[in-house]
Amino acid sequence: MKIYTPDRKWPEPYKAVIEELRKITDPVTGGDILDSGVIAGLEVSDDTLKIWLRFESHAEYNIIGETPIAYSKIIGDIMERFALIKFNNVYVYDLGNNIVGKFENKKGYKPEDLSPEKV
Repeated sequence: MKIYTPDRKWPEPYKAVIEELRKITDPVTGGDILDSGVIAGLEVSDDTLKIWLRFESHAEYNIIGETPIAYSKIIGDIMERFALIKFNNVYVYDLGNNIVGKFENKKGYKPEDLSPEKV
């Protein structure tokens, strides 16, 4: 995992992911999830994306209020933007390394197989 910091020099595959993450809004702050500090780290490979969010899914303070709804929306937005569209496997973790979102392409499709020209 590479710790997310905005001023870091990112390898090319990470830059595209970071630009796409910038388009996801944090429902609590109204800003993007990078500026609001929601993203703790990420790991990008050819067909797998792993993202760590800056929260603990089993912490008592995450059970009440807007926080669970906000994180649920963020996880859903990540899956919508990346799962099968850009990566075959997408995993979202909390800070305790617990999986809070998971998509695995078991059919073997590649994102380019689903382009409008081929569908």
